Amino acid sequence: MGMYLVINIIGLVIFLAIGFLFSKDRRAIQWKSIAIMVVLNLVLAWFLTSFGVGRAIVSGAAEGFNWLVQVAYVGIEFALPSWVHVKQMDFVTSALLPILLIVPLFDILTYIGVLPFIIKWIGKGLSFITGQPKFESFFAVEMMFLGNTEALAVSTLQLKQMKAQRNVTLAMMSMSCVTASIIGAYIQMMPGQFVLTAIPINIINAIIVTSLLNPVTVTPEEDTIAKLSGEGESGKKEPFFSFLGDSILGAGKLILIIAANVIAFVALAALIDKVLQLVNPWLTLEHILGIIMYPFAWLLGLNGHDSFQMAQYMGTKLVTNEFVVMGKVTGIVGKFDPHFKAVLTVFITSFANFSTLGMIIGCFKGIVDKEKNDTISKNVGYMLLSGILVSLLSAAFVGLFVW
Repeated sequence: MGMYLVINIIGLVIFLAIGFLFSKDRRAIQWKSIAIMVVLNLVLAWFLTSFGVGRAIVSGAAEGFNWLVQVAYVGIEFALPSWVHVKQMDFVTSALLPILLIVPLFDILTYIGVLPFIIKWIGKGLSFITGQPKFESFFAVEMMFLGNTEALAVSTLQLKQMKAQRNVTLAMMSMSCVTASIIGAYIQMMPGQFVLTAIPINIINAIIVTSLLNPVTVTPEEDTIAKLSGEGESGKKEPFFSFLGDSILGAGKLILIIAANVIAFVALAALIDKVLQLVNPWLTLEHILGIIMYPFAWLLGLNGHDSFQMAQYMGTKLVTNEFVVMGKVTGIVGKFDPHFKAVLTVFITSFANFSTLGMIIGCFKGIVDKEKNDTISKNVGYMLLSGILVSLLSAAFVGLFVW
């Protein structure tokens, strides 16, 4: 363990150094703020993985989401009993259909003002502790609850008013989130305690990485929050049941989008493998990606065999999405070494992949002007690098305390 712990620590330093190396303006990096956030994440990872109280909080949250999923199965069972009363439910039934309850629930909490209140005050607290601009801190928390495109959509007024460089920061941060409404699906497939530990750590790492890669000086006049919720310009809410109907339809579309993406990506990956194997039977997408990602996996403190396996999962996740990897390992993850289990779960608990790039760019195109869009499009490489670095850092932080 001793040697691998040292490698894990070195990996953490190297991942931060990569952010510095690729920084757009190294002289503008606020090192005091970075140091505060690194210490905050170390304490958070330590508390959530090594203390009885921290583990109890995470376990309680996981049980809460599991309870929600079990309630969702009541609705699924009413409509589709033959899909529920089986020895082993398939991926769509067990992981995706509960979204039909969880998304509307979070939307209702938004509608009545509970979620915006929580987001606002956590965001303010994060800004105060880290010294980062108010809106960037607010947006990081908002993404955790609402998701990337949803958070961007309800921040339309702010995005239009902000300078292009800050829009790039938000685009980079958008690569690193997960949506609270999908956590229920995640914890049906992966160890819930590590999924839920990853989420707050991802938030702070998203701010760390963007502060390194794209440091922006924000004046006190610019450091304001223009809009805190998705209410209409008139400030009037639409009728509740109309709102709820739209939310349920939106949840249904989300299920179809995830299912379509998983089916298409798995099939496309299989097709690429078949073509590659015409050249050499050993050649597969996983093997190629495994070689590319191997050094980064090794820096997470894994032995040679686990590093290669981890690297393949990392590459597959970046090219496809987290659900594809979860589907591959859900039946065997319980047998993994505790450290491997922790770093793998934390790494894949994010939306950082190629398809997310398209979603974010498309979302910005519908919100900001052509000049800001062009700036964001020129930073696609930075967006992808940001997502990968956040996932690596989060896995490294949590890995330090799980062996």
